Amino acid sequence: MNHVLFRLSVTLLITAATAATALAGAWTAPKGGYYEKLSYNYYYAHQEFSRFGGRHEMANDGRFSDNNITNYLEYGLTDRLTVINSLTYKWLRNEDNSTLTKGHGLGDVDLGARYKILDSDKGIFSSQLLVKIPGAYSKNDPLPLGNDQTDVELRFLYGLSLYPVLPGYANVEFGYRWRDQDPSDELRYLVEVGADLGAKFYTRAKLDGITSLNNGKRLDANGNPTATNNFDLGKLDLAVGYKVAPSWGIEIAYVPALYGQNTAAGATYTAAVYFKAP
Repeated sequence: MNHVLFRLSVTLLITAATAATALAGAWTAPKGGYYEKLSYNYYYAHQEFSRFGGRHEMANDGRFSDNNITNYLEYGLTDRLTVINSLTYKWLRNEDNSTLTKGHGLGDVDLGARYKILDSDKGIFSSQLLVKIPGAYSKNDPLPLGNDQTDVELRFLYGLSLYPVLPGYANVEFGYRWRDQDPSDELRYLVEVGADLGAKFYTRAKLDGITSLNNGKRLDANGNPTATNNFDLGKLDLAVGYKVAPSWGIEIAYVPALYGQNTAAGATYTAAVYFKAP
């Protein structure tokens, strides 16, 4: 009986993890399985966080927006090893009372892999290596799409089923990001809870944070208030999804900035469709 309950718990956990979370947390895809999410994201900010954490209006009635389309993919090479890819095409706009600057193109590209180290009734423990490659832009553009440098991140992830208390899961992540050239290295952390709301709907909440180690050059006046070199940022990610069929569904999300330093203080609105197998 205990063996049956354990298998049922794991089955419900995997179902919740793959259907109710965009990034699958600590879980890996089964061999040959995949999760793909195509999203439209609109980010807008008219405020920014100061170097001391205060929130204030941008100078000269400034406004910044980032319309982008992102494709995120996970594919299971084996039951323990999942490869990751993320591509984003951006349309940026930065304006104030006297100037207007625009930029568009392919943003930074993420390539990575997640490896499941431990899988038991006490939870799942994984490691993840991610490399961020600069997109087809230059940091000298009037409105650059990013910092035009390479990042390498090592992250550890822990996921736990909340069954039978709740048909859902909890996930905790902690990582270190090495950033090439001028930008500061970063500590990255995430706390996430997701749950099914009946047979078709699900919900998810995340606290997603970045803490700068302030070991880079402070060269932040590049025209893009979200691509500063030394910044802290904490975001709340709230999402609701609908499972149209076992293999695909739709999702909407609201992601406001809660706290930070030396970066824009805006919010992202997302509409997405996802596909998965098995």
